[in-house]
Amino acid sequence: MRKIPYIDLIGKISLAAQKREFDYLRPMLNGKTALITGASRGIGKGIAEVFAKNGCNIAFTFASSVEKARAFEAELSSAYGVKVKGYQSNAADFKASEELANAVIAEFGKVDILINNAGITRDTLLMRMTEEQWDEVMNTNLKSAFNLTKAFLRHFLGNKAGSIINMTSIVGLTGNAGQANYAASKAGMIGLTKSVAKELGSRNVRCNAVAPGFIETEMTEALNEDVKKSWIDTIPLKRGGTTEDVANACLFLASDMSTYVTGQTLNVCGGMVMQ
Repeated sequence: MRKIPYIDLIGKISLAAQKREFDYLRPMLNGKTALITGASRGIGKGIAEVFAKNGCNIAFTFASSVEKARAFEAELSSAYGVKVKGYQSNAADFKASEELANAVIAEFGKVDILINNAGITRDTLLMRMTEEQWDEVMNTNLKSAFNLTKAFLRHFLGNKAGSIINMTSIVGLTGNAGQANYAASKAGMIGLTKSVAKELGSRNVRCNAVAPGFIETEMTEALNEDVKKSWIDTIPLKRGGTTEDVANACLFLASDMSTYVTGQTLNVCGGMVMQ
């Protein structure tokens, strides 16, 4: 066997180390495209920002404000040099979801990542909850995930690749008084995630869920400070989470760093729930 001179060996090790460092510095989603539902504010907006920063083209949905959506498009595109387009669409509508999927694929050519993030709350005790409040939450939170996963199914299977990320909640794991509709919808997303992962795994399509805890968004800003403190006191890390905390978890699951991860629920909750 030919002996490698010591100096050559050191040089090869150095080059390999430099290559590894370069790989780590490279944007994690460079050249990929993601569709993120409900990305005009809160967690969805945070995910879009982190993904764009990592070289990902962004398609996103919004419910109402066209002006805000167009401003967000321009902001991300100019800041990170990626392609960004917003679509006003109702993910709870099956036909609208099919039309959205076709439009996004036609515009971007290929979609690599689907993030089912659209969600609402209609909190009240079960005794007072109306059928409309139940249906509205289930349709927006759970049926929308089914609709869009179904709409992109053939695309992912044809590409033999894809990462689906469902935004659930720790409430889907623990339940919560006054949130029977919300907790049921989020628990349903976990079951959907595991079933999709088992069905599509052989075709290299992965499906995972992210379960945020107390995340500081526009919605939590309206809470009384005493209420916020009571929540934070139950968190081992003693702080609320940020949208970036959730986005970084999604970044991992969307990237090639997690190619052997599927069917899992990743809790981003500062230790509120430990499994």
